[in-house]
Amino acid sequence: MEAQEARGIDPQLRIEQSLGGNFSFLLLGDTGEGDASQYAVVPAMLKLGEDTSFAVIASDVIYPTGSGNEYCDKFFRPYQDYDAPIYAIPGNHDWYDGLGGFMRVFCDAEPLKPRPDRGLRGLLWRKPETIDEVRLAEARALRGKDTQQATQPGPYWMIESDSLLVVGVDTGIRNVIDKAQADWLRRVSLDPRPKILVTGKPIYTGNAYKPSPLEGGGTIDDIVRDPAHRYVAAIGGDVHNYQRYPVKVGDRVIQYIVSGGAGAFMHATHTIQRVDVAEVHEDAFKCYPLRGDSLSFYSQLYAKRLRMRWIYLTPSEASCIMSEHIKNEPVRTPEGPVKITRRMRWAARLLGAWPWPFRLPVDRMFHRFLSELSDWDAPPFFKQFLHISVTPDELTVRCFAATGCLAQEIDPPMEDEVRISLA
Repeated sequence: MEAQEARGIDPQLRIEQSLGGNFSFLLLGDTGEGDASQYAVVPAMLKLGEDTSFAVIASDVIYPTGSGNEYCDKFFRPYQDYDAPIYAIPGNHDWYDGLGGFMRVFCDAEPLKPRPDRGLRGLLWRKPETIDEVRLAEARALRGKDTQQATQPGPYWMIESDSLLVVGVDTGIRNVIDKAQADWLRRVSLDPRPKILVTGKPIYTGNAYKPSPLEGGGTIDDIVRDPAHRYVAAIGGDVHNYQRYPVKVGDRVIQYIVSGGAGAFMHATHTIQRVDVAEVHEDAFKCYPLRGDSLSFYSQLYAKRLRMRWIYLTPSEASCIMSEHIKNEPVRTPEGPVKITRRMRWAARLLGAWPWPFRLPVDRMFHRFLSELSDWDAPPFFKQFLHISVTPDELTVRCFAATGCLAQEIDPPMEDEVRISLA
C-alpha cells in the first residue's frame, strides 16, 4: 500500500467517477473469445447502454490466456462504439498471462519484465507474451474518445456514488484472496453506504456454495453477510450463464448472481439440480437459459454432431422432462400434451439432465468439460448481460438476453428483473 501511495494511487483504490444518486451501468461477464458469440451481445449492449455511466467486465476479459496482443479483436474492436468507460475484474484466464495484458490495458502499468522460472513450473507454465506496443496503440485508438477513457488503480477497486458503492474483487486463479486485498476489502466495507460486490468467481453457482477464502481466515462471504457492511448483492462471472439466488441472511435478503454469459462458450443450465442451497427455494431461483431450453439445444447439437437423431428433444419435451426431474412448474406452458418416454429419459441421461440407474458424474463432466468442447459459432446463442440502475432508494438489476437474431437485437428480451431497496 505504501508503494501505491508513492505512485500517487489512492489507498482506497477508488475509480474516479462523477456519479450522483441516480445512475446506471452495464455488467458483462466472461466476454473475450473474439468470435460471433461475443459480437452477438454488442447490438443489445449498445442499445441498452446508451445512457449508462460505465460498464464492468466481471472475469475473463480475454480467452484463452489473457494475452495483451489479443485485446484488439476481443476488447477494443467489439466495444469501440460504447461511449463510456469500461472497467474490469480479472478472471483466471487473465492470470494465465501473469496478468500482464490486463494490467497494461486497464491500469496503464509498465509491461511485465520476463522472469526466469526454474524447475517444473518453468517447464510447464506459459511464458507471458511480449506486448506489441505499436499494435496495442492502434487498438486503443478504436476507443480513443475522451468519454471512453478509463484507468483503474489495480485489479481490484471501488466506484463510489451518493447512493451505492460498487466493490470489485480479484479472485485470481485459486479463488483465494491475499492478505493485502482482504485488508483493503474489510476497510472499504466499513463505509456506511449500500454496496454491490463484483467478483471473478461467484459465491453461489450450480446449487453449490463457493465462498472465496481470505488469507488469514474467513471468507469473502463473511464480509458480504455482515449487516454492518450493507451488501445487497454479490455478482460473479466465471460460469457462462445467468443464475440468481435470493439468500435470506438474518432479516434481509442478499441477491447472489452469476453473470458470465457475455461472450464465451455456454455452460449448460440443465445440469443444475433442484435448488435447495442456503434454503433458497427452487421457485425463487432464476436462470438463463431455462433448463429446458439448455437441454433441448444441446440435444439438437449432439444429434447433429453424433448423427444420433433419437437424442434430439423438442423444447416442449425438454421442458417437461426437466420439470419431472426438478419437480417445478415449467416457466412456459408446453405446446400440446407431452408423454415422457424411455427414449427421452435416455437422451436426457446422456446429456447430464436425468439421473443414471448407477452413480456416474455425467452432469459434472458435462458442465465442466463438454460445454467447452461443444462451443458453436452461429445463432442462436444464449448470451446475456446485466443492466443495473441505481436511485437513492432502489437498485434494479435486469438480465437481458442476446441470441444473435435480428429481432432480439432490435428489441432485447428481458429474462429476469429484481428490485432491491436501498433505504
